[in-house]
Amino acid sequence: MIRFGIIGTNTITEKLLEAASTMEEFKLTAVYSRTEEKAKTFARKYGAEFTFTSVEEFANSDSIDAVYIASPNAFHAEQAVTCMSRGKHVLCEKPLASNQQEAAVMMKAAKEHKVVLMEAVKSTLHPGFIFVQENLHKLGKIRRYVGNFCKYSSRYDAYKEGTILNAFNPKFSNGSLMDLGVYGIYPMAVLFGQPSQIQASGVKLESGVDGEGSILASYNDMEAVIMHSKIINSFSASEIQGEKGTMIIPNISEPEEVSIQYTDGEQEEFSSDGLQHPMYYEMKEFIKIVEEGKDQSQVNSLENSLITAQIIQEARHQIGISFPADHHTV
Repeated sequence: MIRFGIIGTNTITEKLLEAASTMEEFKLTAVYSRTEEKAKTFARKYGAEFTFTSVEEFANSDSIDAVYIASPNAFHAEQAVTCMSRGKHVLCEKPLASNQQEAAVMMKAAKEHKVVLMEAVKSTLHPGFIFVQENLHKLGKIRRYVGNFCKYSSRYDAYKEGTILNAFNPKFSNGSLMDLGVYGIYPMAVLFGQPSQIQASGVKLESGVDGEGSILASYNDMEAVIMHSKIINSFSASEIQGEKGTMIIPNISEPEEVSIQYTDGEQEEFSSDGLQHPMYYEMKEFIKIVEEGKDQSQVNSLENSLITAQIIQEARHQIGISFPADHHTV
């Protein structure tokens, strides 16, 4: 059994705990929050014994083997390095860090302290994505990858009324690229690696974050298109287009429905029978790596996380998005 501490008492953490609730290897023992009341309320709800309002004390606790970090993006690097330096394994929500420099510091800390660091991208460990990987060869020569995730944020209504919540605040290293663009970029990195170049455009909001945007990524004999937004909805599927067929992925963040439409008219579908909670598979992968004494995931690898961080940072640079985190070191 692996004893977990959590940083971040929000909806995404609650979903993760719901997914992990069926795992015998998972035990929640500690909760960190900036306020004692919130930490204790959350701990009571989920049966955690210990609460902390200091990250240092949390990291020093001998009641924790691994940490799940779901705090605002700007805090990921510092919190992760603090925990890893005390020998804690870290599962960190996407995006891994504010920028590639922070990501590199986190990876260096993981190697120095011989602990596991994994970015919690749920989609690339999902059975639907495994179907994508195992059947990619059936498409023939791949010519285009389209990663599309545009979801209108309820927090945008508040933004338009003059209230800038975390999701639209550059102080917390947020915005469309960071929060939703990663869902299209990370699978691209896993499947096709580092592009030779990218061209990015987007809509910069007055608060200083991007509301939506697109990336065109170039590979040797194919291209990739990323579309992301927090200010509009899109109902178009993501696709991988090959000369023999096209793979259709209606929801790139949770690929529970995947199908192949072949050029000759034949069709093939992924069987979604018996699926677990969408976040189950990332936790299962993380626990497996820790238990087997490996240093990282082969899918949500440090290399794929660094490629993703580099693409996001270059895209931000091209559309003029800068975070306070870009101007200080961890």
